[in-house]
Order: sequence, then C-alpha cells, then structure tokens
Amino acid sequence: MAIKAAFFDIDGTLVSFQTHQIPASTIKTIEQVKEQGMRIFISTGRPVAIINNIDVIRHLVDGYITFNGARTFIGAEDITLMPIPEEEVRAMIEDASRRNYAVVVCGRDDIGIHNHTSIFDDIFVRGLGVDNIDIHQPIDPLLQRPVLQLTPFFSEEDEKEILPSMPHCISARWHPSFTDITVHGADKGNGLLQMAEHIGISPEECIAFGDGGNDISILRSAGIGVAMGNADEDVQAVADYVTTSVDEDGIRNAFIHFGIINKS
Repeated sequence: MAIKAAFFDIDGTLVSFQTHQIPASTIKTIEQVKEQGMRIFISTGRPVAIINNIDVIRHLVDGYITFNGARTFIGAEDITLMPIPEEEVRAMIEDASRRNYAVVVCGRDDIGIHNHTSIFDDIFVRGLGVDNIDIHQPIDPLLQRPVLQLTPFFSEEDEKEILPSMPHCISARWHPSFTDITVHGADKGNGLLQMAEHIGISPEECIAFGDGGNDISILRSAGIGVAMGNADEDVQAVADYVTTSVDEDGIRNAFIHFGIINKS
C-alpha cells in the first residue's frame, strides 16, 4: 500500500538535540516526498506557541498534532480539542505549590509557568531552545480557559503520587525530568487516526517517526512506525523499523529503506 502521509515528531526526530537544527538530509527528503504528493504532518508534545525550530520546513507542513494529540489542526480548523477537566488542573497546581515543582500550563493559544524554577531554564531554554515563554506571565487567566496540557518538572515517583488525583489524565514522559499530562485519549496515536480520517486516508497509508515515550502510540497507529536510532529501547521495541539517529540521516535512510525515495 502506498504511503500518502508522513508524521514527524520534532525534538530528537526532526531536530537534533546536539545542533538544535533540522539536518540538511532531512530537509531534502521532506522536500522530495512532498513533491511526490505525500502530505506532511508535525506530531509533537509542544504547543504551537513554542514550535520555534522548524521554520525551514514550515511551508511544507500540511497540519499539526500538538500537545501530544490534545489539539490537532489543519490551517485555522481544529480537528480535535481535548481539554483537561478543570478540577484536575487545579489538583496539579495545588500539588506543585505544596511540593515546590514547576508546571508549564498550556492553553490553546497561551502558555504560562506556575512556580518557575531553574530546571525550566536548564531544560527548556538551554536544552531545547525554547526561548519565547514569558516566565512572568500570570497563569490565572489561563486557568479561566480550557487547559490542554500540563508539563510538570518532576520525577516518575512524584508522578505516581499526583496521577491518582487526576483520574481522567495520562502521562507521556519523553524526558527524565518532566512529563506531559493530557486527558485520556489525547495521544499522538489517536491524533494520527483523527487526522487520517479527516483527510480521507487509512492509518495504513501513514508513516510516523519518533524517538520518545510520547511517540509510542503513533508508531503503533501508523502503517509504518519508525523509531530513530537515538530512541529509547521501549520506543524501538514497538517500531516496525529502527533507522539511524537524527544526526546520522535517520529520516532519509528510512525513506530509502522502504523504497519511497531513491538513494542518490
């Protein structure tokens, strides 16, 4: 069956953790498959407001899975919008205040930080290159509107303590120091299913690329799930194919492996 759509995680898949850029081979490959008629989609845990590292291919992108699937959209049209129950948002904010950890609070269009600590700067600003969040913006206005994702900076042990107070939520951890919390059903795999149905293709006609724990669901949902060589072992275990790392032309090598483009 021909592949008609490709879904790409950003951090560690499209964008190198080392250079914070998209490798030239990846740009060339996406241009090639786009010319062949393939639809291009971003699949990320990031909110739109902090997708600040794909400008070189942004004009090629047909649509987005964001907030790990809590919001999917094409152009100005939202396909899915899945907020966290208000009482469960409050439970995490109160827990963060009590146990002193930072939480990124994500509305559809705005982002704020509750209880800002230096770990946010270490990981998001210096590690991931996210430099456009106003750490002084109050979160109260955000809490008056639907919250699509919470990103607490804490350990897996801390996570186990708070999640029983958030029974409608799931965790998608792709970094040891933080995780992304969304409502049940809001994951990248469901995002792919919703997007495929919307554009009139089957999941089997999709290829998905990822490297983190929050990519497992989409690698399972796609007709072809590709784990990057730099992916965690549990991610590689669910993939149909493990390619080379993001810094070793992983995306290009996968498309060549499946005969979608020629080696040249």
